[in-house]
Amino acid sequence: MKNVLITGCSTGIGYCAAIQLHQQGYSVLATVRQEEDKHRLMALGISTILMDLADSQNVQHAFQQACTHFNGQIDVLFNNAAFGQPGAVEDLSRAVLQAQFDTNVFGTQELTNLVIGQMRQQGGHGLIAYNSSVLGLISLSYRGAYNASKYAIEGLADTLRLELRDTDIHISLIEPGPITSAFRANAFTKYQQNIDKSTSAHKTTYEAMEQRLTKEGPAAPFTLPPEAVVDKLLHAMNSSHPKPRYYVTFPTYLLTTLKRILPHRWLDTILAKISDS
Repeated sequence: MKNVLITGCSTGIGYCAAIQLHQQGYSVLATVRQEEDKHRLMALGISTILMDLADSQNVQHAFQQACTHFNGQIDVLFNNAAFGQPGAVEDLSRAVLQAQFDTNVFGTQELTNLVIGQMRQQGGHGLIAYNSSVLGLISLSYRGAYNASKYAIEGLADTLRLELRDTDIHISLIEPGPITSAFRANAFTKYQQNIDKSTSAHKTTYEAMEQRLTKEGPAAPFTLPPEAVVDKLLHAMNSSHPKPRYYVTFPTYLLTTLKRILPHRWLDTILAKISDS
């Protein structure tokens, strides 16, 4: 069975992927940032290492640990680790944007480049799957930092796919819409840390946004469990020709279709209503 490196496994999609692939007999190495999450996964029999994508030295150290663990054979990298920073674009400081990109883009791509080098050494084959988002295809307001980070990932992955087309290293993007996870709770923490609503022109909107971020249960229609994303990952892993993109959830299919067929102003009206819901 294939050796699979999965990032961001403390909760949600990454946690589900690590457990499900481990149960199916894959050799899984999960990454998390906190010791307690490491011990929780290891108690389930899943090999786990600490890695913080925002720290370049830590990324390189974790990569070396992964190579040692897999005896130099990494078959699949699932780039799942990411977080969302809510807030109006005008309220995002340079440092806040930097932090968003350090994890979602720079750290993710640094690890990816290291793994590509390893895949070339092991014969030029493997799969790199990025867990992107419908917000890498369309934009919703008050999610600008996250939108931008996912747009960046889309551009890097599309370029890599072209540059690696003469190899057997495959690049796939998974595009979830609303998925059950701790994403909103983590986003609310980042909002509290980095956004000062008291001085913002968007104060009223923030108050409504706080209710959405702290709402119990699914905050959006058509929310699916994380297993829906893992199903797409497994398809890519077991295909000789993985798809460039795997859409997950009805909103992803709908909004990408509307983006193709609607005038920009019509689409903006729809996206504005979704953003406020």
